[in-house]
Amino acid sequence: MRPPGTVEGVPVEIRRSARRTRSVSAYREGDRTIVLIPARMSEAEERRWVGVMLEKLDAKDRDKERRATRGDAELAERAARLSAQYLGGKARPDSVRWVTNQNSRWGSCTPAEGTIRLSHRLQGMPEYVVDYVLLHELAHLLVPGHGPAFWRLLEAYSRTERARGYLEGVVAADRLPHPPDGDTTA
Repeated sequence: MRPPGTVEGVPVEIRRSARRTRSVSAYREGDRTIVLIPARMSEAEERRWVGVMLEKLDAKDRDKERRATRGDAELAERAARLSAQYLGGKARPDSVRWVTNQNSRWGSCTPAEGTIRLSHRLQGMPEYVVDYVLLHELAHLLVPGHGPAFWRLLEAYSRTERARGYLEGVVAADRLPHPPDGDTTA
């Protein structure tokens, strides 16, 4: 392993391995990039591969950002449709976006700022579940708490109970003890 250096202002750490014979890989760890290369690789090959891997990681980051931006725009459009359909168009958030830092909540709303955030964990769940969580957060723009007035707003969405049951099942499944990796016995 070589001490960390910088390449074009990016902190890079090169890790050489005798077991690695041909492949080169890289990943981000905090603010630095780790590049794994074969021990036998020359300094010139190392420089070339570090450049190649930095370009690949940058492209991957740009692609991820584009997908997130597109996903947020689609989510905002979906929120507008749901508000129009179920809340008479009264709930008008200033921003609606996916976030990766919500692991104990499905969504959150800050009425004073008009912001709605949905957990990335909802992505891939059935559409009716995502719609329910989004509608739940939209309703908070109109009624802050979970009192009777809040639940009356959600009565129009026929899949509320089904979606809540689905989410409760996901939470319960996450709490079950998981067998060690590779153990397929029940």
